[in-house]
Order: sequence, then structure tokens, then C-alpha cells
Amino acid sequence: MNLPDPSADNRAVVTGASSGIGTALAGALARRGYHLVLIARRADRLRELADRLAREHGIEAEVRACDLGDRAAREELARELSGREIAVLCNNAGFATYGPLSAADPEREREEVELDVAAVHDLTQAVLPGMLDRKAGGILITGSTAGNQPGPLNATYAACKAFANTLAESLHTELKGTGVGCTLLAPGPVRTEFAEVAEVSKLTDMLPEALLVSVDRVAEQAIDGLAGGKRRVVPGPLAKAQTLLGTYGPRGLSGPVLRGVYRRAG
Repeated sequence: MNLPDPSADNRAVVTGASSGIGTALAGALARRGYHLVLIARRADRLRELADRLAREHGIEAEVRACDLGDRAAREELARELSGREIAVLCNNAGFATYGPLSAADPEREREEVELDVAAVHDLTQAVLPGMLDRKAGGILITGSTAGNQPGPLNATYAACKAFANTLAESLHTELKGTGVGCTLLAPGPVRTEFAEVAEVSKLTDMLPEALLVSVDRVAEQAIDGLAGGKRRVVPGPLAKAQTLLGTYGPRGLSGPVLRGVYRRAG
């Protein structure tokens, strides 16, 4: 599978583009010549990013301020994308919650599932038929090493990312021979606004800076992996170790260890 060449008609879509990995993915695609559709809730940040990428790389960058956790808004966006020539979809938007599930805000947890699970599924289904008709396209799904094992005090997020991980890897094999590819991006800790949004800013502070991977490195490896037809991209040695231990380590050990980590980070 090779990504479609950038053209005047096709677009690369990035959700969660207003910060962190999403911003870096948009930059990586712009450097490769793709015109963009940038999606997030914060229109001001999207416009600033769109202007900068257009100026630096000579591409067009459309802005769609959309709360993907809102079903009606998401359905309208999905209808638009289903009728356009989408070369690349980066399903990147998401957030995490931490703490005991029994004490969590049900509405916030529901919003997390809508954004981290339902939006990923809906937008993938929106663009996939057109990609298959054209026999070309790439879908990148941002999962997480958190989806490889249980996450006590991180239960909803771990479950959401288990869904994302499995969906991406399932589609990777399902789409073999179609000209369309799907790659899982499964990062570990990355220094972004992510921890602050989840109200666990200590999470990345607990780690040595040398173990944190930059968002630009994550994005470049992700797009290169998608273009190369990789099943999974796991940037950095810490994330690779987490993947190995989460996949093959005993759950009776990993669960208590992670519970202790999240208690300290909260």
C-alpha cells in the first residue's frame, strides 16, 4: 500500500489538530505536500495553524471547528467527508480521565467514549468506502500503549484505547490487497497538553525527559509507517517496553503497578 500522491482535489484530514500530536501530524502531512482539513473544537488555534502551514508549505488548509464528542455535529462532519476525496484520515482526537470510576463524572466519561471510540469509528466508516472505490487511501488511528493492558484508575481510557488498537490492527489485515491501508499509532508518554487536560500533569513529570518522545518525532514516524504499510507504529524505547510488558506480562502484576503509578500522578 502506498499513500495517494497529494493533489489539488484530495485532502488529508487530521482530528485533534489544535495541539500536541495532532498539530505535529498536520505539519508532517503539509511537508509532504498534502492539502489539509484540520478538525478540533478550538477554531482560533486551528486558524492559526492553518495560516502557518499554508504560508510555510504552500498548501491549502481548511478549518472545521467541531466537537467530535457531539453526535449531531459529528454526523454532519461525517456526511461532508464521505462525499469528498480523502487521501489520508488521521483519527487522532481524544482525551483521558483518571481516578476511581465510581467517583467519576458520568457525563465526562460518556464524552470520553464518544470522542475516543464512537468518533473514530464514525469517521473511519465515512471515508473508507470512497477510499476503497479509488483503491487508494490511508487511515491512521491514534491508540495508545494504555490499550495493551488493564488501567486501574484509568479504566475508561484504557478500554477506549483497547478499542482503537484493535480496530486499527483488524482493519490493517482486512484491507490487505485493496490499495487502502490502516496503521495503528500507539505512543507512550509524550509531553503535550494531554496530561493537563486529564488533570494529571504529574504523569509526564514523573519520567526523565530522555524517555519522552517529541511530538514531531511521533508524527514523522507515524506518517512514514502509514506510507510504508506498517501495522503498528510504537515510537520510542519506553513505549516499546510498555507494549511488550502490557502484551505479554502477567495482568496480576501490571494492574497493581499501574494502579500505583496513577495514584501518584493524580
